[in-house]
Amino acid sequence: MVSHQGTSHSSSGEVSPRPGKPTTAGNKKKLLFLCQTLPFPPDGGVHIRSFHLFRMLSEEYDVHALCFFRRTTRSEQRQVDMSTDEMSHYGHTEAFPIPQETSRIRWIWDHLRSVLTWRAYTVYMYQSARFHTRLKELIALHDYSIVHLDSLDLSYYLRSLKDRLVVVGHHNIESALLRRRAHAQDSRAVGAYIGLQSHLTRNEERECCPKVSLNITCSDIDSALLSKIAPGARVATIPNGVDTQAFEMEESGDDGIVFVGGYTWFPNRDGMRWFLESILPKVRLVSPDLKVTWIGRMPRDVGDELKTRFGVDVLGFVDDIRPHVQRAACMIVPLRVGGGTRLKILDGWAMGKAIVSTPIGCEGLDARHLDNIFIAESEGSFAEAIVRVTSDHELRAGLGHQARKTAVGQYDWNVVKSDLLREYSFLST
Repeated sequence: MVSHQGTSHSSSGEVSPRPGKPTTAGNKKKLLFLCQTLPFPPDGGVHIRSFHLFRMLSEEYDVHALCFFRRTTRSEQRQVDMSTDEMSHYGHTEAFPIPQETSRIRWIWDHLRSVLTWRAYTVYMYQSARFHTRLKELIALHDYSIVHLDSLDLSYYLRSLKDRLVVVGHHNIESALLRRRAHAQDSRAVGAYIGLQSHLTRNEERECCPKVSLNITCSDIDSALLSKIAPGARVATIPNGVDTQAFEMEESGDDGIVFVGGYTWFPNRDGMRWFLESILPKVRLVSPDLKVTWIGRMPRDVGDELKTRFGVDVLGFVDDIRPHVQRAACMIVPLRVGGGTRLKILDGWAMGKAIVSTPIGCEGLDARHLDNIFIAESEGSFAEAIVRVTSDHELRAGLGHQARKTAVGQYDWNVVKSDLLREYSFLST
């Protein structure tokens, strides 16, 4: 679903970038932006942050981006072309397929190499001869002031960036996220393998992060954790943000509760399953008719099951989440696994929406219990929180008012931009 952060709406309902500074070299310093995903449209957490980092950096630098794209979301070349065209409003953008997505043998080989060489699986997943060749061409042709790696997943390419100022972005501390995910698995075998990847990814963080010029994280919690894993690494916090003009505060509805998140991402799937199986039955003892809405991509058979078994209103992918979120009495974030910070909370805060979240769900944000959010951890307390928020208009209004205040004062992208550009200017001076 398109979050529309940093976008404007055409009459057809399509999404286009907000008008910004023209992409001209002028006297700007050059910056190379290497990204593990093609982040337009900004329709999910990683895409939103990556797109806005790219957009904000383009105001100060002449940016050239090399991005990987996924067949699951860009199955046709026209979709890739649309994304690169829109990105090129801010800087020249080239897109490359992930090699293993076109070869089952390559997928198996990448996992096998990870185990045999004791290196993180993502090192091999993003190893592309085409991408690497183009990277080396650009490095030879241009004097880039800074190279931005949007994820340590691209650590394979650090060897081609010696003697360059390199910034590595961390959407979360991946080793910690994998460790949490390993503990949440029902299958011991799957949990053990994910646990191994957590260990290997931690090694990658420990080895690479001190060698680059700067690491940027989403929260002070992640910064502290990365500094502990990789002593000597230079780390700065650049929080996630929200377009508080696009996500305006309106009078909240009272049409049940809403969850926003794609089913394919494990923390979303785990959290919502936990909610439906363990929390919702307790809620419906008190509020039997409470409406539950789920927004996000999911397989058709899963959507059918959730409708039949739990009575969930499954909307799937939507072009604009805002009207659906606004109609609900509150948003829920029942995550038990996660890292970084949740942009869905920032969206809700900007709209003045009352939110019920677990501690992990709102981790890393300036979340204050019963001030700008309702935090509940156990099944019983989460169910009680939903009942209280959905039945108490005054409580919802108070949470929503403080939520909007927090979003505008701390997480508007313009606030984030000043911190981002200041950190980069320190490097290139």
